[in-house]
Formats: sequence, structure tokens, C-alpha cells
Amino acid sequence: MRPVVIAACLLLLAPITDSWWASGSAVILDPRMVCKKNRRTRGRLAQICRNETGLVKEITRGVTLGATECAHQFRNRRWNCTTQRRSMRKILMRDTRETGFVNAITAAGVTYAITRACTAGSLLECSCEKGVPKPRRGRGSNAITLPPTDVPTDRWQWGGCSDNVRFGLKKSREFMDSRYRKRSDIKTLIKLHNHNAGRLAIKNNMKVECKCHGLSGSCTLRTCWLRMPTFRQVGDKLRDRFEGAAKVIASNDGDSFMPESPSIKRPGKKDIIYSEESPDFCSLNLKTGSLGTHGRQCNVSSVGTDSCDQLCCRRGYKQTTVKETENCNCQFKWCCEVICETCYVKRDIQTCL
Repeated sequence: MRPVVIAACLLLLAPITDSWWASGSAVILDPRMVCKKNRRTRGRLAQICRNETGLVKEITRGVTLGATECAHQFRNRRWNCTTQRRSMRKILMRDTRETGFVNAITAAGVTYAITRACTAGSLLECSCEKGVPKPRRGRGSNAITLPPTDVPTDRWQWGGCSDNVRFGLKKSREFMDSRYRKRSDIKTLIKLHNHNAGRLAIKNNMKVECKCHGLSGSCTLRTCWLRMPTFRQVGDKLRDRFEGAAKVIASNDGDSFMPESPSIKRPGKKDIIYSEESPDFCSLNLKTGSLGTHGRQCNVSSVGTDSCDQLCCRRGYKQTTVKETENCNCQFKWCCEVICETCYVKRDIQTCL
């Protein structure tokens, strides 16, 4: 074993670079390409592209945020939300539940990034929400009570700087939906519905946060405001909607959709919908965008989607032993570093045949 010194340091988040888009996620939504194609048109989309360059940058960050969360939510599934360009393009050409999730999480990411930028003061067009919001109607976790029920009215005041989700929702709709507003084909209706479902995963899960004021932490007064959920929580909500996604068909009027079967409950605004069954994603299929699961690492002790039985599609797996290094026997040295030794450990890994 050899000593290793781990110094305390600040980690700087790397900016989003153009090369990231080359990896393939641009086929989900590349704001630069959207603006390039619409630079000679009129309307809100063209105005955003020409006059609100800061907003376009936040939209780009939002698409990245959505793609990253998609990869996290599907990391243990046969389809793992790959950013491989040809694969994602084929996926998005269809109307499967995977397509629905991608569209929902992308719209959520754009809304989230814009709203976060407003709160941080990064955009000239907006700031945090300074008005007193109206109590939202709803049931259970969707209802917001103002003031909080456990706080007497005379010991509570509105903080006046909530996350400006209204602005985020508005700009997300203007940028992502305006191109499709005059179309009513089933594919467009499904896309717009899933965009809205993604945004509602943020809007319907805003939380009241409060800060206490008073001597010695007595909390004689609370100042409260509204905050967005974490984006991981948004992703979890949409993954649950993905699991219960509803299959729909075009209605006779040509302007709406309805459940495929009369026995299926009509999907609500928060639900993800689709019109095509998904492939099994077990084998490489260039036509459907499936990359297969050959060579994917599985979990031999799991019974979930990452189990070797499910992930490998019952083809079996091979086990290999790898030698890895890890920090061990760490001690804190004044001041301010941690001194560790490097240990070598053996680990068995399983990969799909």
C-alpha cells in the first residue's frame, strides 16, 4: 500500500460546451438549431432567438439537465436513455412511452433551468416571484396551504422571493410548443401533452419553505416562500408516470385523443401518454434505435430491472474478476488534509452475453 494525500479543494462546475451536443442529445432539442431554422420567421419563437440570447443559453442548460436526469432514471433498464445520436433519433421518431418520457423530462428541464436562472438573477427578463401566490387548489400533496397550517397567522409573513415558475412555464411553452400549435395530428398532440406533463411535475410540486426569526432561535416570526422541488424529485415523479403511461389513439374529431381501450381511464394532464408499443430493447436493431444489452453490466443479486435475468433478456451473463484501487485507512491531518492509503480489492462483475 502507498500513501495518497487528498487535499481539500473547490470543485468548479464546467460550463456547457458545444462538444456536448455532438454526442447526440441535440436530437432531443438543440436550441441553436431551432433558432437557426426559425431566424427568418415571425412570432414568439423567433423573438426569443433574436432578442433573448441569455434565455436561449438557459434553455440549452435545461435540455442538458433533462438528458442527464433521463440517463439517471433509466440507468438500470434495457433502454438506458442513451445519447448515441442515431439511436435517440430513431426513438424520437416513434411515439413509445420512452419517447413520452424524453419529451416530458426535456420540457421539465427547460422550465427548471429558466426558473432557477430567474431566482439567481441571471436573466434580465425576470427575477424571483415577489407577489403573494394564491393558495393552489388540490388534494393531498398537490395542495399548498398559505400560511402553513402549523403557523399562527400573526406569526407568519410572506417572504416575497419565491421561485418564478410562472415565467419558466411561459418561456418553456413559447420555445418548445409554439412550432406545433397549429397542428392537430396525433403525434403532435401526444408531444404537446407530454411537454405539459413534464412542466406540471414542477408546478404541482412546489413546496413552502420558511425561515425562523427571533432571539435564540425562538421563532417568534416565520418568513415563507415557494421553492421548486429538486430536479431529482421531478425525475422520480415522471418516472412513476412513465410506469403508468396510457396508450391513446386519435379521436374521430381529428383534434384530440382518447384511450385505446374503453376499459382504460382517460389520462389526466399529469400523465405520460404514447401510441406505439416499445421494442424489447434486447438486441441491436437499427430500425427501432435499440442498441441491445450485450456487454451491459448487470446485478446478479437484484430482482429488479437491473437483474441479470431481466437486463440480459435471459441470454445469460459472464462473470469476471477485476482488481480495483480504493482509498483506505484515512486519517485527518491538521490542517487541512486527509491522508489515505491505497488499497487493492478484487470485485466480481457480471456482463450480459
